[in-house]
Amino acid sequence: MTMADQPENIRYTADVVAVTNDGRVLLIKRGWDPYEGHWALPGGHVDRGETGLRAAVRELEEETSVRVTEDELRLVGIWDQPDRDPRGRYVTVTYLATVPADTQATAGDDARDARWWPLTDLPERLAFDHADILAAVLRLPAS
Repeated sequence: MTMADQPENIRYTADVVAVTNDGRVLLIKRGWDPYEGHWALPGGHVDRGETGLRAAVRELEEETSVRVTEDELRLVGIWDQPDRDPRGRYVTVTYLATVPADTQATAGDDARDARWWPLTDLPERLAFDHADILAAVLRLPAS
């Protein structure tokens, strides 16, 4: 059996694209490597026994203090490019949450900062492939 025939160790993560109804998106500043100091979508590892949807709700609240329910999340897609994370193979399921314009966010857990950014004026360099994820969200039809 060659290396290509062997199963790969894959880590499962969930990310949330939280947007306000006035066109802003919530990003966190990463406080750890890889991409320490870069802006990223809130998200993280799916814990043992947890669904991706439940992990998305938990990670959003832990990193930004923004609370949503599972029913408020809409599946955006799955990102599984082999080189999307320098730590190894990561597959992320991404959800969209639309929240009121006055929603407050506070950095928590391992986020240095949490801030609402205009979708038309995002930071220059986002962590991982989060610019691609945001571009996909902007192409979604309104629901």
